[in-house]
Amino acid sequence: MTDAGAPSDRPDSAGQAGLDVGAAARPYRVLARKYRPSSFDDLIGQDALVRTISNAFETHRIPQAWILTGVRGVGKTTTARILARALNYELSDGSVQGPTIHMPVLGTHCQAIMESRHMDVLEMDAASHTGVDDVRQINDSVRYAPASARYKVYIIDEVHMLSTAAFNAFLKTLEEPPEHAKFVFATTEIRKVPVTVLSRCQRFDLRRVEADVLMAHLGTIAGKEGVEIEPEALGIIARAAEGSVRDSLSLLDQAIAHAAGPVHADAVRQMLGLADRTRVIDLFEHLARGDIASAFREFRDQYDTGADPIVVLSDLAEFVNFATRVKYVPALADNVAFSETERLRARDFAAKLSIRVLSRMWQMLLKGIAEVQTATRPAAAAEMVLVRIAYVADLPTPDEAIRLIEQNGGASPVVAASPAPRGSPAPTMAVSQRAVARAPAAAPRASAEPSVRPPMLASPNGHGEPARKIASFRELVALAGEKRDLLTKSALETDVRLVRFEDGRL
Repeated sequence: MTDAGAPSDRPDSAGQAGLDVGAAARPYRVLARKYRPSSFDDLIGQDALVRTISNAFETHRIPQAWILTGVRGVGKTTTARILARALNYELSDGSVQGPTIHMPVLGTHCQAIMESRHMDVLEMDAASHTGVDDVRQINDSVRYAPASARYKVYIIDEVHMLSTAAFNAFLKTLEEPPEHAKFVFATTEIRKVPVTVLSRCQRFDLRRVEADVLMAHLGTIAGKEGVEIEPEALGIIARAAEGSVRDSLSLLDQAIAHAAGPVHADAVRQMLGLADRTRVIDLFEHLARGDIASAFREFRDQYDTGADPIVVLSDLAEFVNFATRVKYVPALADNVAFSETERLRARDFAAKLSIRVLSRMWQMLLKGIAEVQTATRPAAAAEMVLVRIAYVADLPTPDEAIRLIEQNGGASPVVAASPAPRGSPAPTMAVSQRAVARAPAAAPRASAEPSVRPPMLASPNGHGEPARKIASFRELVALAGEKRDLLTKSALETDVRLVRFEDGRL
């Protein structure tokens, strides 16, 4: 006796638990597949592509081949399937007689095409079918008319993976295909596709989707799923996706599972291993003031709570970039992809800091991130990067050092420079000498003309023997080389612009 029809011992257990038995029986589909666009109206962030294809269909200027390129997750394969659906769109009443982009309802072939099971729409993954034999099969089958649809459509994904022989075998068919055949190629490496293939296709570059567009899209999907999510959390996901719709939906799926309820920004940061953006901005403020001790404490607090040193430096670099952009284009401070706190503080720092300071911090952060990535102790390496940034925060830029020299009548800029940041050693003379060496030559003035007496001109034994006579600037450079003073020799050759050379004076 089987128990197929036997009553359950606990007939109300599912109802008491509040579970949907039908939903539990159905396999779960990830958001990226569940909300995949099925028409050009659903495609987001690719307005140029949609407009071009729409005009081509309306004017009956449909090419025989398209090639779609872009980063992962921007809709290349989805666009190829929508194209196949538009080419073969038919209704059972016969009201549609040709290709169209207006597909308000599912047509005769639509469901099978979108599920990749239509016999006249052939999809091939070039990553696993790279040989010339695979292309020969296409060349042999392309001659036959479609079985039920209007066109026979060949979708080849990752087409750049085809071998050279396979590309060569494709050329003739691609140039003069039968009237009933269309080709759609997709690739992330357009530079690896031969020019002979590109010249036979109509190319579309699918761009990264803007963060604010992604936020609106994610908010719509979260509403359909009945999930409550903070706008700041949407912004974090949109920025982390880097313009990829599929990546953003995967992160949203993960965030919903991670939160098991309303999705808050802190939960998303914890899930992604990100530092608190407010605390990152606090760290930036300590660095801008040259407060190394406070910067150390803030970084260590973030590190102890699980923040990755590389992520902290990357977030710092992103905020520097945002503040720089706001300084030049104030309207960018209204970008909803950033939180209200980030926008307000970026506007404040953009007003206080010069572009030279921001550019210097950007360059040091880029170099520091590369150092931390290769360091055996990333946290210690990140701290040393912060020390360098805070140390130079109060130092004058080269043009400011030159102005100080001119205002003080040629006095050393070390005296006029700002005090060293707290917790750091005082700046050395080498920094000031480098600023002087890079100064553009001004008109000779007796009061402000610096006197250069290189140490190698003094007597080596220190007993007052006559110094070597230097007749020209070239001899001075040669003498530096003879004395193996490579630093002075390099500075004379690269940083000094000669105005006048006299005995004992430069």
